[in-house]
Parts: sequence; structure tokens; C-alpha cells
Amino acid sequence: MRARASPGAKGARCYGDAPSRLRGRSHEPSANGMDSTLPAVAEELLKEIKKAYQETSQVPDDLLLGLKFIFGPSAVPALDLVDQRSVTRVRSPSGRTAYQVLGSSGKLYTCYSSCHFCTCPAFGFTVLQKSESLLCKHILAVYLSQAVGACQELSVSEEQLTSILLAEEEDEG
Repeated sequence: MRARASPGAKGARCYGDAPSRLRGRSHEPSANGMDSTLPAVAEELLKEIKKAYQETSQVPDDLLLGLKFIFGPSAVPALDLVDQRSVTRVRSPSGRTAYQVLGSSGKLYTCYSSCHFCTCPAFGFTVLQKSESLLCKHILAVYLSQAVGACQELSVSEEQLTSILLAEEEDEG
């Protein structure tokens, strides 16, 4: 998964090197509250990452820096989760999908990309309550995994998907 830039490819490295290159850079959170959709600049950045990765199997430094600027402290841990292939798309025969992300703590979180939601405590606190971040690292890892084609795939029955979704509710309650 960690593709390397060819010796002549100046400034382009695989996102797998990103955590070490981005650590320690500052990010000032936006004073704006979170909208129900991602800001256009965030969506455009994710599209550019996907395009660059499809063309070169790498994400250029400027896009990685943009990721860090827009998503702040969630960017590096999200890249680590993608690099570890911790994201699984769970799909039922009806086409309903959810994502499960194995967090760095070993806990499995369910993410819903259609509404930018994750079941982790950081999402509830940092994103919803304090509006300090657009997304948690888990949902950002979902978007990045989609962009670079790094999602694991799991087909389940409708009943199994329902159980997965209800298990999250029981954990919270």
C-alpha cells in the first residue's frame, strides 16, 4: 500500500509517509459551527486526493498539507488508519451501507458517510458539542479510504446489518 515516488517525482510521496511529515504543524479550528454537509473546500480537497491517487498512486505534499489545514488534528491519525487498512465498508443486499473503522484503541466504530457521522466519543464531543473539528479521525479515514481505494469490503445480510447498527445503539445506552 505504501507506494513510493520514483526518484524523478519531485514533491510527491505516498500518503503513507504523511504522518511523519505532518506531525507538529499547527491548525486553528474554524469559529464556524458544523454544517450538515462538508464545506465545498473539504469536498474539493478529497476529490483532488482521489484524482491524484488514481493518476499516480500517490498523494502530493500540497494535498497532504491541505488535508492537515482543513481537518487539523484528525488528519494524521486518519491517514494512519487508512495505512493500516482499518476501514471496512459493510454492504447489505439492498445496497444499504455503513462503514466500520477499527480505532487505534481497538474499538470498532460505525460511520455513516452519507450524513458525516461516527459513533465515537470524540465525534460527539469535538465535532458536535464543541464544533472544534469538521470530522473525527474515523469518518475522515472513511473518506480517505474511499479516495485511495483502501476500504475492506464485507457483504452481510439485512439482518446482520441491522444487528451491527443496533449493537452500536446498545453500546451507547
